[in-house]
Amino acid sequence: MIMFKMLNPLMLIIPILLAVAFLTLAERKLLGYMQLRKGPNIVGPTGLLQPVADGLKLFIKEPVRPSTASQIMFLLAPILSLTLAMMIWTPMPMPSPILDMNMGILFMLALSSLAVYSILASGWSSNSKYALIGALRAVAQTISYEVTLGLIILSTILLSGTFTLYNFMFTQELMWLLLPTWPMAMMWYISTLAETNRAPFDLTEGESELVSGFNVEYAGGPFALFFLAEYSNILMMNTLSTILFLAPTLNMMNPGSTTINIMVKTMIMSSVFLWIRASYPRFRYDQLMHLVWKNFLPVVLAATLTYIALPLSMAGIPPQT
Repeated sequence: MIMFKMLNPLMLIIPILLAVAFLTLAERKLLGYMQLRKGPNIVGPTGLLQPVADGLKLFIKEPVRPSTASQIMFLLAPILSLTLAMMIWTPMPMPSPILDMNMGILFMLALSSLAVYSILASGWSSNSKYALIGALRAVAQTISYEVTLGLIILSTILLSGTFTLYNFMFTQELMWLLLPTWPMAMMWYISTLAETNRAPFDLTEGESELVSGFNVEYAGGPFALFFLAEYSNILMMNTLSTILFLAPTLNMMNPGSTTINIMVKTMIMSSVFLWIRASYPRFRYDQLMHLVWKNFLPVVLAATLTYIALPLSMAGIPPQT
């Protein structure tokens, strides 16, 4: 029993890390072909072993630590980032969650909010003005788009009547939530791009302005941990988008078909992430903030209030002033 409890998390973590490794390869290949070049094609057959070579290169490099940095926090920040990125998968139904939580979606929101602290800690502990500026920009961007994401999740909870991600599959047996809430789904998808620091919202790591932002002082293994956490969050956000808006019908007799359904939809949505990176230039920072506070937030607030008032009006309960 103890051995099973130890292996259960590993059976989740190892496939995620493998998926992250090959997502980086898929990104480099896809961007290469979109820009009329080959991409990685030397290491292994057609470049399939490139993620392994990149991982070995990063983890065997000498870890450079600035002498003026706060050493303990400097090392704990990337570990915290990857730990949170792995823990956030625990309530995810694939098709069965590793932990059956009644409030799984709130658990994921709490962990995603904690990820801000790893970014802030990495920039502050580096004791570099450039890393600190990058961390402040990253924290402002992440907190801003978390407001919109939280309200959209609240809207889906009001429509489905459950806080458990597993139950979203039952509530969408007849119709995906994407169909009645497609404007919210579009704003959700754009906000996930900003939340995961992807182009055209990659101002957190804007190389042309900040030389990689909050992680500018990191090299080797600690940098690789940030890298793994970022791509793990991309896969997690797309899996969550699939479950919230495009959840497959749960097949009790053949749960493998449900897993394949989720995987295919997640792969398609992740590919659109890469396509967007190849297509759009980076936003200005004021445009980034204007989009969420002046455009997304009023619309999402109005929609959320509508979803709250509609059941009350149908039940004949007058709105309270």
